[in-house]
Amino acid sequence: MTFPAPISCWQEHVRPEWLDYNGHMNVAYFVLIFDHGTDAFYPLIGLGKPYRERTGKSTFAVQTHITYSRELSVGEEVRVTTQLLGFDAKRIHYFHTMWHAAKGHQMATLEQLALHVDLTSRKVEPMPPQSQELLEQMWQTHQALPPPKEMGSVIAVRARPPG
Repeated sequence: MTFPAPISCWQEHVRPEWLDYNGHMNVAYFVLIFDHGTDAFYPLIGLGKPYRERTGKSTFAVQTHITYSRELSVGEEVRVTTQLLGFDAKRIHYFHTMWHAAKGHQMATLEQLALHVDLTSRKVEPMPPQSQELLEQMWQTHQALPPPKEMGSVIAVRARPPG
């Protein structure tokens, strides 16, 4: 199987109840949209809700970094693209970018590391071979993509020099 690079598999509109007191979409709903993007991404690699229901295994996010570039308001439509950054038998490192569907502007990004978990034991374990094979196939096209500039971002307030 050949995967597009990056993958575009989620799109939705901003709802009125997602606005905060500043009149733009609240940060929590950026995360919700990215989570919807993850829910669309995982079945492509043999994971997600149907997999959990069938096997009692799933993925847990263990680290996330989000950047916000632009405001969103009611009715605007966004799409989420996903780039595989790396994986091993137990971990998936991926990067979502949220785009304004009509204007093409980058709105936000989310970098995430997820672990494959047995929900009965609550222990990390290897993904099934089929998922590892699908990730390898995806990696064949995604490894050629440049790393996102936001990847590995560090948050800090740099000390100003005296004077």
